[in-house]
Amino acid sequence: MPVFTVDVPQGAPPVAKQQMLKEITEALDEAYQIPDTRGWLREYPVENISQDGRVGAEPARPVCSLEAPELFRLDAKRKLVQKIKSAITGAYQGIANTDEVLVLINEYPLHNVGWRAGLQSDKPEIVAAVTQANG
Repeated sequence: MPVFTVDVPQGAPPVAKQQMLKEITEALDEAYQIPDTRGWLREYPVENISQDGRVGAEPARPVCSLEAPELFRLDAKRKLVQKIKSAITGAYQGIANTDEVLVLINEYPLHNVGWRAGLQSDKPEIVAAVTQANG
């Protein structure tokens, strides 16, 4: 169920983007241990990126947005953020300001997520995975 979106400037080679998406998926799989991780990459021309109201004044700072179950262990969140930052740096260093990758974690209780025609809170395998991730 974890879903992520990476917003970055254009310019990384396809193989670097594929590797980044793979590494982020692996980091989410390690943290949550829930099937069906989905990821999107959104690239923008630099003239379509504003930072502090300025266009093109500095290299773009990447953003990764996560939509995922609640993860209460701060150590697991810290490790996840570090792995996401590392994956984005690997693909976009020299293209974006990879020192300032922003990771936004939007968390949902399982009873607020529908999947496979039901709530995730009704799926024993999902409840078990989230319990283990938070154990």
